[in-house]
Amino acid sequence: MYARLLNRRWSSTAAVTVAVAALLLGAARIAAADTTVFTDDFEDGNANGWSKSGGSWSVVTDGSRALRQTSATTGDARAYAGSAWADVTAEARLRPVERAADGFVALAVRQQSSTNAYRFALYTDGRAQLEAVRNGTVTVIGAGTHTAATGAWTAVRVEAAGTTLRGYVGGALVAQGTATAFASGKVGVWTYHAAASFDDVRVAGSAGTPPSSPGPSSSGPGTPPGNPPAGQVGYATLAGGTTGGAGGPTVTVSTWADLVTEVGRHTPQTVQVNGILQGSGQATVRGDKTIVGLGANSGINGGGLKISHYNNVIIRNLKLSNPVGTDAITVQDADHVWIDHNELWSDRAHDIDYYDGLIDITHASDWVTVSWNKIHDHWKTSLVSHDDDNAAEDVGHLTVTYHHNELYNADARLPSIRFGTAHVFNNYYHDDNNGVHSRMGAQVLVEGNVFVNVATPVKTTTLSVQDGYAVERGNVYTGCGPNLITQVGSFTSPPYPYTLESTSTVAASVTANAGTGRV
Repeated sequence: MYARLLNRRWSSTAAVTVAVAALLLGAARIAAADTTVFTDDFEDGNANGWSKSGGSWSVVTDGSRALRQTSATTGDARAYAGSAWADVTAEARLRPVERAADGFVALAVRQQSSTNAYRFALYTDGRAQLEAVRNGTVTVIGAGTHTAATGAWTAVRVEAAGTTLRGYVGGALVAQGTATAFASGKVGVWTYHAAASFDDVRVAGSAGTPPSSPGPSSSGPGTPPGNPPAGQVGYATLAGGTTGGAGGPTVTVSTWADLVTEVGRHTPQTVQVNGILQGSGQATVRGDKTIVGLGANSGINGGGLKISHYNNVIIRNLKLSNPVGTDAITVQDADHVWIDHNELWSDRAHDIDYYDGLIDITHASDWVTVSWNKIHDHWKTSLVSHDDDNAAEDVGHLTVTYHHNELYNADARLPSIRFGTAHVFNNYYHDDNNGVHSRMGAQVLVEGNVFVNVATPVKTTTLSVQDGYAVERGNVYTGCGPNLITQVGSFTSPPYPYTLESTSTVAASVTANAGTGRV
């Protein structure tokens, strides 16, 4: 990659000398200390694997191919990729094409979501700032100045080692500081009121544990406190597990307005729901929350819960019914979510579009477990990835486990999954139309489930422009129609420990233990 840079047409001979020397020095330093874990020079003509939020992103020719955000009027616009990297050095070349007076372009590390990351921002007025962005709140970690001009390519580097962060421009250290907000995360590129190109993104470093969604300041805990609750199984247990509001205070709410206020706070908290709350629309759930019903008959009627751009949330022991015009639970651009021992339903007397989904998991969400729920009397039940055209954001994400749920009198999406990876085991399906549906190249392992009177238990075809993949093993079918599996998948071994219950006991076990009043 670095040899290719020598052939680029830069604005001047001096610019070539400085920028290439800086990159080569950075490459030598990285090679001595660590290994490359990610590169993208966009020469393949696409930005596959990059999640995007805000702005208008595409791969363009800018000397060579580069990733460009083309809107100079958009506020925060981000694209991020990769995995859970802890101590890292990230490098990229960036070229501001157009910037407002308050605009910036930035390189980010340890990016958790679109609103949680460390970024190194080069402002139009010459400021160079290392910043912690936590749920949209910005705290300056370290500051300096830069002379990167609009229209010129500039080499930028960010180092994160433990709690120490350093930002470099053209090989020179210009800002440094310490923070404890994030232990690990992805690499990202950002703009604010700026159009810009980004190229030759490279990350060297080591894997780490993604922290929980942070609170409002940069000095909070960087990983979920304590251990995941007992009984947690599946993808939600990985990368540190899902601890919800552990370590924070406990509050009790008995009105919809109070619920909206408490789940919207930027601090860890357990929110206990007392009784059935009459809701409307969706309450935004911020990170580090446990929402749990008191007793067997607490929950929400008519409204829903939305986890969007936040992480580390547990929803348990709630009755969620009749979410008119919205989802009962939405998980969107979020990770580490556990939906456990709830009951969710509406009715099938209304038109199919009268209600939306009961549990929809979209926009590159990861590390989600849906377990021990009763899900029934609904049309569009549980969707994973919202659209056939969302591959650029969703491929490489959407890791979900469904286990020990009772799903009955439902039409479809039990679940329906595009692009991602799902493990569906030990669920009890009865009196449904469509069961598990794998689409758009999704990899689904369906094992140890019991299907009774289900028209199409498992399928990998119809409704999308591409079929999905499924591995079907050890399931029991009674009074069911045939499966429609056009492509056998390669996902056969989930990356976590689990105990597969015998199908001879699944129906009785799930009927007795799923739903509310069991935790």
